[in-house]
Amino acid sequence: MAPRAAALPWLLAWSLAAGAAGLPPSSDLPDLSAVRARIYAGQYPQAVEQLRALAKTVQHAEVYNLLGYSLRQLRQHDEAAKWYREALAYDPEHRGALEYQGELFLARGDVAGARKNLRYLELLCGLQCREYQLLKKAVLDAGHTLADAR
Repeated sequence: MAPRAAALPWLLAWSLAAGAAGLPPSSDLPDLSAVRARIYAGQYPQAVEQLRALAKTVQHAEVYNLLGYSLRQLRQHDEAAKWYREALAYDPEHRGALEYQGELFLARGDVAGARKNLRYLELLCGLQCREYQLLKKAVLDAGHTLADAR
């Protein structure tokens, strides 16, 4: 039993290094200002095209989050949901992805899912953080209460 226990630190270090090797650090995120400009201008098809190409070479939650957002604006909800899941797989505390995914839940009629994301944002960043406030407003504007969010 002692040899197995001695191997655990090595195995843990190896698995962390192996997992980290496949993912570029966040500092490897390219400049997204051009694609953000397209998004702000409402040029969602062009933004989706740029982000899809980028997602082939860069694994980063923000790329996936922006791709999900752009697809949601085009009402491609199934594909948007996939990219929000990807963003949250890489960064489970990505506040933008949680907020946008909550808005997608609302668009799909999943009020409970939106409330869960709202509660998670409350735990992550508090009642005054921007993402919490935006999702709260979306829930209320959709005619729902916050009853199950707390």
